Amino acid sequence: MCTLICSTLLSGDILLIRIDGSINPSTSDYIRKAINEAKSKNAECLIIELNTPGGLLKSTRYIVSDLLTSPVPVIVYVSPGGSQAASAGVFITLAANIAAMAPGTNIGASHPVGGGGEKMDSVMNEKVTNDAAAFIRSISEKRKRNIKWAEDAVRLSVSITEREALDSNVIDLVATDLNDLIQKINGREVETSEGKKILNTANSKIINYQKSWFQNILDIISDPNIAYILMMIGLWGIILEFYNPGTVLPGVVGVICLILGLYGLHTLPINYAGAALIILGIILFILEIKVTSYGMLTVGGIISVFLGSMMLIDPSSPLESAIDISMNVIILTVIIIAVLFSLLAWMVLKAHKRKAMTGESGIIGEIAEALTDIKSGEGSVKLMGEIWNAVSDEEIKKGDKVIVKSVDGLTLKVKKNY
Repeated sequence: MCTLICSTLLSGDILLIRIDGSINPSTSDYIRKAINEAKSKNAECLIIELNTPGGLLKSTRYIVSDLLTSPVPVIVYVSPGGSQAASAGVFITLAANIAAMAPGTNIGASHPVGGGGEKMDSVMNEKVTNDAAAFIRSISEKRKRNIKWAEDAVRLSVSITEREALDSNVIDLVATDLNDLIQKINGREVETSEGKKILNTANSKIINYQKSWFQNILDIISDPNIAYILMMIGLWGIILEFYNPGTVLPGVVGVICLILGLYGLHTLPINYAGAALIILGIILFILEIKVTSYGMLTVGGIISVFLGSMMLIDPSSPLESAIDISMNVIILTVIIIAVLFSLLAWMVLKAHKRKAMTGESGIIGEIAEALTDIKSGEGSVKLMGEIWNAVSDEEIKKGDKVIVKSVDGLTLKVKKNY
């Protein structure tokens, strides 16, 4: 459940939520919970203070559907000054029972673009644009707003100020702040899913409705950059667990991060070729330890991870350009992975070349101290804190330093250390 602050929501109060950032599944869930909370407490209305560069079209559709079928009047207020309702924000604003903007704000530029802001191919662009145009026309017709401008916002990416929006019947009013908004919507008649309602907000109290800690976490994870980093950490943790079986911590942390990263990426349109390249890169990193390739597998792994990261977000999906993995994040992450893996590979190679420290091979060549004289028969030596029987082809006196030549059961064959 979301947390109410300031005071408890009572009948006739106004519920306020703030959307400041991209539109994603967490945003959709937040708005739906706010509508349900407003309905359960018989709130006078729900105000959504909006500032967004856009977001996922799928999440936008869920939000619009909730607004159009809400039993509680919903007011979308593009605020504060300097804010925008771009791309997905246009659909959400037009779907409100009352659309308002603060001075110094703008609305528009809803043309669908690829995940990184790039243009789609002509066929895909036409399909996505026609679909989005039909969607925004239906919203505008339902709310009796300027249908032509709404379609131009999608097809031509037009954008206008709050005054131009008011003059063009895109929004219903301009309000300087929340108090001004409450006074201006007082007495207005709106139509909800349960029928017409006249707003009585003159004496209403505003109650802030905030996201729960869990929703905040999901919102953070839904950021493509965070999801990507979590996935890379997860893969790296699993690799470390493979190299050091039984360590546990890297494996546990790796699996948790990988699941969270995949959840975050699941909310985004994934290019599976990009995901496959990342997995291939990880496999090449692992093979580098097992196969002598003189670094070629490592180079191939770095290139594969980099190209896969570049391709991870599907460019054919109708997303606002804000939904994208930053090139700086990709480059930095790949560099860190390359450095860490190179260090790990060097440590493993060094360990392979190091002389064995256990068993017979770990004893041969070690220095011991004679505890007795060793002539033609056996004597005893002290090696690594342990006492061994020892034989030698040469005369050794008590206290001499000797070198272990071979091991025969519990007897060491030694020679004097000259």
